[in-house]
Order: sequence, then structure tokens, then C-alpha cells
Amino acid sequence: MSRPKRELIPGHSYHVTVRCNNREFRLTRLECRQVLLYALKKALEKYKFKLYALCIMSNHIHYLIEPKKSEDLPKIMHWLNWYTAMCFNRMLNRTGHFWEKRYHSTGFANDDHKRALNTLRYIHANPKAAGMQQGFFYDFSNYGVHDRLGDDRLTQWHPAFLSLGKTLDECAEKYRGFCKRYKPKPKNHKTVMARYEAISDCFASLAMTTMDK
Repeated sequence: MSRPKRELIPGHSYHVTVRCNNREFRLTRLECRQVLLYALKKALEKYKFKLYALCIMSNHIHYLIEPKKSEDLPKIMHWLNWYTAMCFNRMLNRTGHFWEKRYHSTGFANDDHKRALNTLRYIHANPKAAGMQQGFFYDFSNYGVHDRLGDDRLTQWHPAFLSLGKTLDECAEKYRGFCKRYKPKPKNHKTVMARYEAISDCFASLAMTTMDK
């Protein structure tokens, strides 16, 4: 059976989620995350899309993307996944699929500011919702670009964020308050513990490999 065709509409942003194959925790290494950021820079230069949100987790990634042309989204994701999989397999001395076969995406109109803000907050809240930390600041998301009005040279502000106030400082203050009101759904305790054990095993393995060199 053929896969259903994605509905791609001009003037829409897309929340894209990509997971490691078998949901393995393959993105814990700093080097892998740095390669991913480099690949994103190259993809932005190649396809000229807008990247509004980013969060790199241990076994999956969240993006909020507005393609220059709606039909570019599959090209962007194909190139990103191909390039990073090739790099990661070489770095980790492995073969086979690195990413799950198909990315997940949901789109919404750029003028749907409520949906956009909820999506931004959901992406930025991922580390908090996973029980990894208490706050929203996270080294591998662009929450700080919104809270502290920083520039990571990759992402930019969504029109919904810019609609929150008359000045950037007001936008940041209101978004900060909006995020503080976020209440993640409670995670199953066994699932959380299994996740921590898997991440700990990955870091322990990396430490042993480093010590052996």
C-alpha cells in the first residue's frame, strides 16, 4: 500500500518530528549535535527556508519550519536526514538506517497565532516534559532566542511571537509568561526511569570509549 501524500500548503509552518531508528538514544553525543547544527546551516543555505523552533533531544528532534515553497519540505527533510545519517554512521561506526523511515509533520497557517504559539511552547518544553530539567533554558533548543532575544544564526522569530507586543522586550516577556503556564502531561514513572537508564548507559559507554583511547 502506498503512503498517503502529505498535504503541503503555501503560507503554512510545519511542526516536524524526526526520530532515531528504533527510538534508540543516538543523539546524546555532543559531536552528533554539533554535526546536526552544521547540517541545518547547510540546509538553510541550500533551501532558503525559515526555521522558527528547534529542540534536539536524545532520540528525536523537533523543528518548526516554513519552506520557501511548500513542496520543498520533503526535499529539506530528505537532504537533512540523508546528510546527518551518513555523518552519524561514520562517527558511530555503524551501518543501516539511522532515522525512522518517515518523519512526522503537521502544518498550520502562519496567521493562526494561537496554534503557532502552542507549537513553539510545546517544542521548547520538551526537555522539561521529559523530566530532564525544571526550566525551559536548554543548550540544544532555541528557547533562549525568544526569552533573551538572542541570535543563534539559525532560527528566527515566528510572526506569532512578534505579535505578542509592540517591542521585542514585550514579546519576550509575554512569551516567557506563556511558557511558565505550561503544564506537561504526567509521564509514566516506568517510562521515565527506562529513559534515564538508557541515557545513562549511553553516557557510560561513551566515557569508557574515551578512557580506552
